Amino acid sequence: MNYNFFYSVLIDLYISKITVMFNESSDIYDLIYSFKDYEKESIEILKAITSKYPNCKNILDVGCGTAEHHKYLKGKFSIDGIDLNQTFIKAAQKKNPTGSYSVADMSKFELNKKFDVIICLFSSIGYLDTLEALHSTLECFNKHLHANGLVIIEPWHTTENYHNGKVNMLTYDKDDIKICRITHSYPENDFSILHFHYLVATPTNGIKHFHETHQFRMFSINEVMNAFKQANYTRPLRKIILR
Repeated sequence: MNYNFFYSVLIDLYISKITVMFNESSDIYDLIYSFKDYEKESIEILKAITSKYPNCKNILDVGCGTAEHHKYLKGKFSIDGIDLNQTFIKAAQKKNPTGSYSVADMSKFELNKKFDVIICLFSSIGYLDTLEALHSTLECFNKHLHANGLVIIEPWHTTENYHNGKVNMLTYDKDDIKICRITHSYPENDFSILHFHYLVATPTNGIKHFHETHQFRMFSINEVMNAFKQANYTRPLRKIILR
């Protein structure tokens, strides 16, 4: 079959393969990422879709998270989503009641439905830890696409453009809740390791500290392109905007 794919980093635009990464932080995910301009990102997604597939009717969002983008896209398309995190899926369903959302692994899902466009954003693809898992995922995408369908993937960093070590901090400050997340990230072989340390304070519960570790596979551009070819995609289109 004849499929397009569009391998892209949409500027400022996680799902794990087996383990739910945002476990303890699921309930505060939208607060932590409230700095993101989801509306602006959604406009970029819309431009990418309409330029390559102007007759798009339905979209599958793989690793959809809490579906914040869907608030801005659901007026244009029918949108469904999958994610490993059940808390995220419940939040997504509330934001887009007409969509169908389910807990599923991106490398082996079966929805018995085909889509015009499949999107996989916020570097969710990086949670796949092997090339075999990447191949399986792209084959699964292929199986769920209409003929001449489109795939948009926001990749994680490559080994060539990743830093040697970094720390950063995000905060959220309201009267009823204060959040601080400090991240230490560094490369380890073909992976990026991110240690998230959270402090969450509320008037009723006091201060809570917890830690999450996220691991991203740094696939090279050639590895991803070859995986697309092996999954029988054709007419590759690339727009690479490095972070």
